[in-house]
Amino acid sequence: MKSAAVPPKEREFTPPLGKSWLTPFYDRAIAVFTRERRWRRAIVEKAALLPGDKVIDVGCGTGTLLRALMANCPEAGFIGVEPDPAALAIAQRKFGAGADMVRWHNGFLDSLELSDGWRPNKIVSSLVLHQVPVSQKRAILDQIENLLAPGGMALIADYMRQDAPLMRALFRSSVQLLDGVKDTQPSADGAVEKLLAEIFADAELLDRIHTATGTISLWRGIKKGNAQ
Repeated sequence: MKSAAVPPKEREFTPPLGKSWLTPFYDRAIAVFTRERRWRRAIVEKAALLPGDKVIDVGCGTGTLLRALMANCPEAGFIGVEPDPAALAIAQRKFGAGADMVRWHNGFLDSLELSDGWRPNKIVSSLVLHQVPVSQKRAILDQIENLLAPGGMALIADYMRQDAPLMRALFRSSVQLLDGVKDTQPSADGAVEKLLAEIFADAELLDRIHTATGTISLWRGIKKGNAQ
C-alpha cells in the first residue's frame, strides 16, 4: 500500500530545530523548553498499546517518542518514518541493539511501502506539522487517515492554535525564529485543528500544554467509516 504523494515541489524538509547544525542539540532543547515529558507521556498513555498493535511514528526525528512507545509495549510492531538522515541516525544510535526491532524509513510517508497484512492501527506524529506548508499539512493528515486500519487511531501533538497573547509571543520568539513564519503561522491560527476535524472521524482535543515555546496541543482522530 502506498499513500498519495506530496507535491514534488514540497519535498524539502525542515531539520528538527530549523537548521541542520542544530540537530545534535535537539533532544536537550525539546526536553528543557517544551515540557516534553508531559506531552510524550500523554501520547504513550492515550496510545494504550497492546501486543500485536502496529504503529507508525510519522516524523520520528531522533526517536524519543518511538522509544517510549516501545518501552511501554515491546510486543507491538513499529515503523519510524523520518526524511532527515541526521535525525534518523541519532534515533538509531539511541535504540542501540534494539534498533533492529524497528523498521526505519528514511523518507516521507508517501514513499513508505507496507508489506501485505501489515497495516497500522495506530499512527503518531509530534512536532512535524507546524514546520510544513498548509498543502503538506493536509497531505500528511490525508496519508495518515488513508493508511490506518479500519477503526484505527491517530495521535497528533504539535504547535497548533496559539490563543493566549503570551503563548503567541513565546511562539514567535522561539519556534518562528527557528522555523520561519510562512509555514508556522497557519498552525498558530488554527489551520491544523480545522484539517483534523475535516479529515478524521471524532477528532478530539485531548490536552493543551503551555510551554516556554508556545502551546502544544494533543489531538486524537479516528479513521472514517470502514474504508479499506
